[in-house]
Amino acid sequence: MQDLVDAGELNVLGILQEQHGDRARLFHQWQGLNFPLLVDSFNELGVKVVPIHLLLDRAGRIALVNPRPEAVRAWLQAHPTGKGAAEGSRSAATEPLSEAEQHLAAGSAVGLKSHRLDVIVARLRKATQDEASAARAWFRLGVALRMRFESGGDPADFAASVDSWHRALALDPNQYIWRRRIQQYGPRLDKPYPFYDWVETARAELRARKEQPIPLAVEPRGAELAQPLRDPAEASPAPTALPEGWQKVIQDDGLLLAHATVVRDTQGRRAARVHLELRPNPARAAHWNNEVEPARLWLRPADGWQTSATHFELPGPASAVSEELRRVEFELSWPEDVAPNTALEAVLLAHVCENEDGLCVYRRLPIRIQLPNSVPR
Repeated sequence: MQDLVDAGELNVLGILQEQHGDRARLFHQWQGLNFPLLVDSFNELGVKVVPIHLLLDRAGRIALVNPRPEAVRAWLQAHPTGKGAAEGSRSAATEPLSEAEQHLAAGSAVGLKSHRLDVIVARLRKATQDEASAARAWFRLGVALRMRFESGGDPADFAASVDSWHRALALDPNQYIWRRRIQQYGPRLDKPYPFYDWVETARAELRARKEQPIPLAVEPRGAELAQPLRDPAEASPAPTALPEGWQKVIQDDGLLLAHATVVRDTQGRRAARVHLELRPNPARAAHWNNEVEPARLWLRPADGWQTSATHFELPGPASAVSEELRRVEFELSWPEDVAPNTALEAVLLAHVCENEDGLCVYRRLPIRIQLPNSVPR
């Protein structure tokens, strides 16, 4: 139908159900698309599956859904001005929005232009209390929480966003878009494909074309790049022993902070991906000491549990001290008879200092990674 586009009879644009608008811009640049892409992070279009094709008249009404090229041509011949037969007629009166729908509408791309993310989050939480809007509100709340997390918000926002998406999917399990948003951060067993493995290829090809790739505010990493796992029986590596005398290392008293987000499988299997964040406590003016061996993390899975790794090194930058967030991701599975209060045990051994000129010490941080209560047992 390029001839219709060239003749000015048809305009084409794409709408992506994408959390990150700048990644859509990079894809658009890489592919050299000659039509605009719009980003519908909050799924305001209300679609459950993609792709779909919609033919709109000039009034913005949907004239045809998933039409074949010959149907598009026939419609344009019947409406040579591009106007629907009812265009110009008075629109039917619309009922005022309920309070819940007003809150839901605030959690949208339009709402983001006039409200801060914390206001959007608060209004969407209210919308979840209304049965009619709850599913859409939970999904949009997850989108807003993830946005707030990526803009420097509370680390708990990530876990809350995942929980919100799971709540939305439980209310509408046929929602492909919502399921994919969870799978973006979830275990490999649940992935249909690697979500963003194209990014580095795109950058390389753009640079080869002497183009500067669109920068990304948040780089895809870990789960977003991981290949699907088709064989759930993939062996777990043998545990790596903690160093001799590790229990004698003085336990940390608040210099280090750890926060784990567990993204579980969307199909109820006993599998999850753990996103663990570690940082010095800013309230104590703490910082990493990079002049000695790097911080190291050991997982201590109980009998019957499996992890994709059991030991991680967390090297720092070249500077003597630093305060950055350090991340670890790994896959986790557990046996059917696991007790509800069971958690994965982990140990961090790290060199950390308090205050600018404070004493640098070697500390042990025990970490408990709790399975979400809603994980099927």
